[in-house]
Amino acid sequence: MAILSRADVAHVAHLARLGLTDAELTLLEGQLNHILDQYRVLSELDTTAIPPTAQTIELENILREDTPGSSLTPEEALAGAPERQGDYFVVPVVVEGAD
Repeated sequence: MAILSRADVAHVAHLARLGLTDAELTLLEGQLNHILDQYRVLSELDTTAIPPTAQTIELENILREDTPGSSLTPEEALAGAPERQGDYFVVPVVVEGAD
């Protein structure tokens, strides 16, 4: 596997718009090369007897059934509104520049 040079790390940092110091570039160069070395070790393992998997842990649905229920009427929903216009809440503008 290829080894990343300091120039490679600086280039990727530039593309990611990261302003890294010289010390950070040196640290990341070592860390990224260590990660790539670990992938090299993993790539040498014989995985032919291991079936492909998309999920390593059992999944269970923790969500409730989505069943329709009763809703508030507009009058009930707007009962505590400080200001309303018909069946709508009136709120202050929150987007700058919008009138």
